[in-house]
Amino acid sequence: MRVPDGITNDLPFLTEFRRDLHAHPELGFEEVRTSDLVAKLLEEAGLKIHRGLGKTGVVGTLQIGNGTRSIGLRADMDALAMPELAERPYKSKEAGKMHACGHDGHTAMLLGAARHLARTRNFSGTVHFIFQPAEEGRGGAKRMVEDGLFRLFPCDAVYGLHNMPGLAPDEMAVVAGPQLASSDSWRLTFRGVGTHGAKPHLGRDPVTAAGTFLASLQSIVGRVVDPLQPAVVSACSVRAGDPKALNVIPDTVEIGGTARAYTPHVRDQLEEEIGRLARGTAEMYGIKVDYAFERRIPPVVNDAGASERALSAARAVFGEKTRTQFPPSTAGDDFAFFGLEAPGCYVWLGNGPAVDGALHHNTAYDFNDDAIGPGTTFWTTLVEQELSASAGL
Repeated sequence: MRVPDGITNDLPFLTEFRRDLHAHPELGFEEVRTSDLVAKLLEEAGLKIHRGLGKTGVVGTLQIGNGTRSIGLRADMDALAMPELAERPYKSKEAGKMHACGHDGHTAMLLGAARHLARTRNFSGTVHFIFQPAEEGRGGAKRMVEDGLFRLFPCDAVYGLHNMPGLAPDEMAVVAGPQLASSDSWRLTFRGVGTHGAKPHLGRDPVTAAGTFLASLQSIVGRVVDPLQPAVVSACSVRAGDPKALNVIPDTVEIGGTARAYTPHVRDQLEEEIGRLARGTAEMYGIKVDYAFERRIPPVVNDAGASERALSAARAVFGEKTRTQFPPSTAGDDFAFFGLEAPGCYVWLGNGPAVDGALHHNTAYDFNDDAIGPGTTFWTTLVEQELSASAGL
């Protein structure tokens, strides 16, 4: 794999930029410093800048030649609300905030592609470089769409990239079809009648009901959903009673969790079946239940045509290190909202081995700077191929 000289020469700057972002992480919709830096550097490179979509989002537009096709390239900018425990020279300076998913690297690579393409101008058409806020569960992509992203910047295709530990930095996976699951939340409250722990017959015990519900929850995936259709239902939060009052049966138990699926049908099933199980359990124990299912992020499903074009670019950069088979992830990404507006493709770029087991969202995680060159090269190659200058003649 060969990284163009222009990108190679820019790597010290991009590496320093990435590490600066890592040291100054900002949470979703709070990426003021990050977006200021991105906008300034894009403007210096000669791009037209639009700010304010999704509050802190930045879109840089580069139009070259007379090509009529427009594409969007997306990088997420936000960090996570968690501490960084590993020691490194550019460790987070913000307590309780950390770039633990590599969004600092995503931002650096897309910025590098914009700078390189603005210098070489070896394409004909329009590229919208979309720097998105608040990917980590705060709804940044949806907010950008609602604020008019695709009305202001129509795209014939839109592309996303995410780092993946376990793949080498000179490897990329491009696969059509489902890539990431829907990410939905569910909450319920069992409402019983509290009483003395020694006299349970005088009340209606929601704790025992909660135990039955939790033990039965996995029967949804195991016995209702088609075994050939992947799905996840997890209870992640349980709140009941007071550990300082172990002789009191509480009035209520609150339970919450997540549900993941790759198809609309299975997504519907999960919503319905969690509620059915909750209502049935409540009926069994003679108590009441409140249930709510929040549809947060749809699944990311790669369009066949966009995937074919991304695969062509990946093969030009990574050669035989390009993977066309890679298992989908049960994680979610709100890039899905972009894919509902234009044919989309979401690719995986290697981040090297998981050092000491530090995967995404780990307090020791770090983006691998060796991936900046390959990732930036992929972005520029994709633009140059899809918006070939010869096509505009």
